[in-house]
Amino acid sequence: MANVLSTNEFIAEVEGGDGVYVVDFFATWCGPCKMLAPVFEEVASDMGAQIGFGKIDIDQSLDIARKYNVSTVPTIIIFKGGEPVETMVGFMPKESLITKLKAYV
Repeated sequence: MANVLSTNEFIAEVEGGDGVYVVDFFATWCGPCKMLAPVFEEVASDMGAQIGFGKIDIDQSLDIARKYNVSTVPTIIIFKGGEPVETMVGFMPKESLITKLKAYV
């Protein structure tokens, strides 16, 4: 399951982590974000043993969104060793997201 991370949790778990972590930057008012949410949860359920999953509400953690130049939601950023390695903007089908993530594990 992907939890909504606070700024402090993001810094500790994602930026401070040494594994692979995927973060869904979203907004509660965003239609495509609502379409992506169940897909992201399914992928988290399928791959959660290998990869960390989290979500950032850009309205609650604007500082993190700005730091990673997130200007469009949904945006998914894959982090490895605390550094962003790939950014995907817009809705992604489950199979496409899994294929992208498998390249980092």
